Amino acid sequence: MIKNTSPAALKHLCVLDLTRVRAGPVCVRHLADFGADVIKIENVSDESYAGPREGPDFQNLHRNKRSMTLNLKSVQGKAIFEELVKKADVIVENYRPDVKFRLGIDYESMKKINPRIVYASISGFGQDGPYVNRPGFDQITQGMSGLMSVTGKPGDGPMRVGSAVTDVTAGLLAAMGILTALVERDQSGEGQWVGSNLLQAGLTLLDFQAARYTMKGEVAEQVGNDHPTFMPTSAYPTADGFMNVAATGMGVWEKFATALNRTDLLNDEEFKKAKGRSDGRERLNREISKSLITQTTAYWVDYLLEHGVPCGPIYTMDQVFNDPQVQHLGATVKLNHPNLGEITLLNQSIELSRTPAQMKTSSPLKGQNTDEILRELGFTPTAIDDFRKDQTIE
Repeated sequence: MIKNTSPAALKHLCVLDLTRVRAGPVCVRHLADFGADVIKIENVSDESYAGPREGPDFQNLHRNKRSMTLNLKSVQGKAIFEELVKKADVIVENYRPDVKFRLGIDYESMKKINPRIVYASISGFGQDGPYVNRPGFDQITQGMSGLMSVTGKPGDGPMRVGSAVTDVTAGLLAAMGILTALVERDQSGEGQWVGSNLLQAGLTLLDFQAARYTMKGEVAEQVGNDHPTFMPTSAYPTADGFMNVAATGMGVWEKFATALNRTDLLNDEEFKKAKGRSDGRERLNREISKSLITQTTAYWVDYLLEHGVPCGPIYTMDQVFNDPQVQHLGATVKLNHPNLGEITLLNQSIELSRTPAQMKTSSPLKGQNTDEILRELGFTPTAIDDFRKDQTIE
């Protein structure tokens, strides 16, 4: 096993990271955070990053990894990669589906070298089918999955979700698939090919909206900040901004209307049943807004929570990280980068009581660990110098 001294849940695993941009790095970051020895393999001429290497995006995606450069198109580079595969547990790639076959590093080829290898492929549309050669981007798959059709205000046209949700979800699904395959490997002794794609990641996120169609043929529409079916659940204006209220169910609706001193809404025939509150959402929201706009968000949050009504503020990003609960959860972590100094990144969100995630290192410089990793494979300093001279490595 390639050296790894991290005392964490996945410390026994070695992961070869061939990923770039976002979905793949999200997957591998999860494994790295829990202690896997992740070797980020970077082509000598590859700059396919999510933004500048020293920018927030790259730093957020590539902490806790080691980096080596390797020319996989060269005979010697591929031979070195195969030596790594012999000692590895997982390979993760998100090339275009045909690239791994052209390079000769596809699952079946790697399986012959190491039958225990778990090989994960992340793509835009899957590994085969009519769209296999289409480029996969988050916004494109947000549209094709239906996410954009249910996001935004009615009549305003489709709206992109404000973050790269299909990218991130595809990465997390791949990580879950890898861990599932590793558990199964403990029984069978064999690895397998794991796949996720951005298109199905979007369908996964749609969840009940998709199920409304598959079960009943209902085509969900845009409803803005409103909940599609349970009202009043929406964003409402206050004296100094906006807040969310989730007054679903008869009991909470009664608490909400009573707290607002709006018994007239409770007595309104249209609003006495859930369907009426949903169908009459425009008038209901207008009436609720008349009450909430009289006080600040902070006032209403405290007041409504005291009355048992689920609610919360709607933050800007600076307000998010100043929130006491966000700070209590340790949602950020500070790391030292060799060029940037101390940087603050998002922390791992999953908690384990005995073997928690550890943020040990910032993202590596390109090729920072190349010589170290080659020495671990048994190559001599002379051989490493030769690799550099023939551009097998940088």
